[in-house]
Amino acid sequence: MTNQKGFCLWFTGLSGSGKSTLSRMLEPELRKRGCKVEILDGDEVRENLSKGLGFSKEDRDTNIRRIGYVAKLLSRNGAIVMTAAISPYAEVRRQCRGMMGSFVEVYAECSIEELTRRDVKGLYAKALSGEIKNFTGISDPYEVPEHAEITVNSESQDPEESLKEILGYLETNGLIPAAAPANA
Repeated sequence: MTNQKGFCLWFTGLSGSGKSTLSRMLEPELRKRGCKVEILDGDEVRENLSKGLGFSKEDRDTNIRRIGYVAKLLSRNGAIVMTAAISPYAEVRRQCRGMMGSFVEVYAECSIEELTRRDVKGLYAKALSGEIKNFTGISDPYEVPEHAEITVNSESQDPEESLKEILGYLETNGLIPAAAPANA
């Protein structure tokens, strides 16, 4: 795709809700269509750009603003930037939206019960028992997006269904080219 217009696809949702999974599934599909793509994964950003930040509200906000700033730089240079970070606070997500020319929020919805059930590390169980403090969605707030462009539910949809929904939105809104026919 020549002269690709950059935009940010901002995945938000609780830990384990499928943000990283969906962004990793979407990346090769977008590349097949000739798009330039970058993923800013929350865990990777914390390790490389936000090392030393804790999990206070101020530190979380700083981390998300850093992700937003890097996403702005990449998207204004024609990349499709996917962020996959919990980004729990609506105000900071709104600020990041305001930085970008084009911003599509994807809310990966999933219940605490399901997230606890599928959590192989046992973090939700520890947070629910009080062993882990400041855990988003348990002892620290997660503000559900009120106006996300796309909402997928990883409890009721399999990842392929969610991916199809995201691609459909992006195609319909002219953000990505339609897939080439299978027999082409």
